[in-house]
Amino acid sequence: MKKIILMGRSECGKTTLTQALKGDVISYHKTQYINHYDVVIDTPGEYAETSTLARALALYAYEADVVGLLLNAAEPYSLYPPCCASACNRPVIGIVTQIDREDGNPDRAHQWLEMAGCRPVFRVSSYTGEGIWQVLNYLREPGDVLPWESEEDADRPRTVISDKYGKV
Repeated sequence: MKKIILMGRSECGKTTLTQALKGDVISYHKTQYINHYDVVIDTPGEYAETSTLARALALYAYEADVVGLLLNAAEPYSLYPPCCASACNRPVIGIVTQIDREDGNPDRAHQWLEMAGCRPVFRVSSYTGEGIWQVLNYLREPGDVLPWESEEDADRPRTVISDKYGKV
């Protein structure tokens, strides 16, 4: 699997998404420092919210294969300026979290992440599991066996579905 670093505001769902991607039981846990897991780097929201701490995110991004910018579907504004993803020398994907919230607007959050330069943008609910397999599928590398596959499935050819920009 490609290693992903998750960045976003406090309480946008980074740690919960980390737990869902690992198949763990979802429980609230405040991230106090940068946590390295096998294929996920979970960062505190304060790092993205504070300019002096944000520099650390730039350094930790070098340890990942993919940068994931998270935006909660109920956010009233975007933390990310337009085209900010172009400053990164890694693929930058967008992840709209908490899409099952009644007060959420996943379409607006999706547009904000696209304006930031994220390609592709995924919509996930860590509690219902919606969208989690798409993120895992994006992170997979040749030979990786995902939890719902068998060893025989790992080597078979796959149908690739692209988004409107021609990328997976």
